[in-house]
Amino acid sequence: MRTDLPVYIEQDVIAEFTAYCRSHALDRFVLVADQNTHRALGAAVETALRAQGADVLTVMVEGEDIIADARHTFQVLLNIDRARRTYLGVGSGTLTDIARFVSHRTASEFISLPTAPSVDGFTSIGAPMVIDGLKITVPCHGPLAVFADLQVLMDAPRSLIAAGFGDMLAKLTSVADWELGYLLWDEKFDDVIARRSRDAAWACAQKVDAISAGSSDGIQALMEGLIESGFCMLDFGATTPASGAEHHTSHYWEMKLLREGRHSVLHGAKVGIAVVASLQRFDALRQISRAEAAARLRLMHLPSREAEIGEIRAAYGPITEQVIAQQRPFLDMTEGDFEQLKQKILACWDEIQGIAVQVPPAADMIRWLRSVGGPAYGVEVGLSPEEVALGLKYAHYYRNRFTVGKLSRFLGVP
Repeated sequence: MRTDLPVYIEQDVIAEFTAYCRSHALDRFVLVADQNTHRALGAAVETALRAQGADVLTVMVEGEDIIADARHTFQVLLNIDRARRTYLGVGSGTLTDIARFVSHRTASEFISLPTAPSVDGFTSIGAPMVIDGLKITVPCHGPLAVFADLQVLMDAPRSLIAAGFGDMLAKLTSVADWELGYLLWDEKFDDVIARRSRDAAWACAQKVDAISAGSSDGIQALMEGLIESGFCMLDFGATTPASGAEHHTSHYWEMKLLREGRHSVLHGAKVGIAVVASLQRFDALRQISRAEAAARLRLMHLPSREAEIGEIRAAYGPITEQVIAQQRPFLDMTEGDFEQLKQKILACWDEIQGIAVQVPPAADMIRWLRSVGGPAYGVEVGLSPEEVALGLKYAHYYRNRFTVGKLSRFLGVP
């Protein structure tokens, strides 16, 4: 794990936090929280800072279903002043991303104070936000430091801990997808970062019993894994080491729920469900011989541009144009390009099989999710079988990536 960005995961972390602020001459703050995270940690942070004479402007983000979108971000912008302040993101992913975005756009710095080990974005440079109905990662900046109080993390709702576990285990499939993209689509790749991301995920898988028990050892391991995943994104400069087909599928479901005015589902919960689906596809890939792959590829023909755009329009509705822009490299393929890609898949079949055997069976992931109290199937979070199928069918359009989702389409794997 990196050491140049201070990360504190310990009991009674507020003392470390206030000492850091004194030593760095930080004495003006915007504390961004909601009712729950203010009660869990924000109020104590506020009290400790004011006790040492700091100027703290607290902004409470309000709403039944808080997401990182324009409406909730504007609540922060509306309640700040023009003083130079350091932003404090007190919460899990959404509040951290709102604080990250506003601090970046106001030429300020921010410090992350997580209240749950629920996502891997605490140290990331990007803020996943919903802009005009499209979930995009907006380039921003990483925090000055991260201060996570271990007792607060242990006291977090079990659903948030399970969500963090799902988001963490997603690195097993996201790294495999990254390797596929490097092999078949010439995506930029970094072997060291890929290894770090995968190792962090396996370390959490091996701690599943301790995480399930909510022990200090287990929660510390989960939080350290999430932080390391964030560092991998920070070091690579993009979300690729931590986001593959499973995240694209989760984003598809999230955007569909938003368009229909339905309650959101925890990011890590959706991701964990999508990891199971990705692993089922890898399970299938491991059973396909080179000869069968050749036969399947012969059946695959280049779809017309019009047909592809029709599929995108049916799946993504009002954000069709943004998705088309992402898919242009695929949409612009000629017959010759398409045949070359099919031949490349066949020529690289041994390497593809090597990638597939590195991920665990889907049954293992289901067992791990059950152990920590997380959902494994869409119906458990209100997604119908038809909606789950739509995500698996259409999520590969979401990014210009060659993941197991795109490969499965080429091979006719459901």
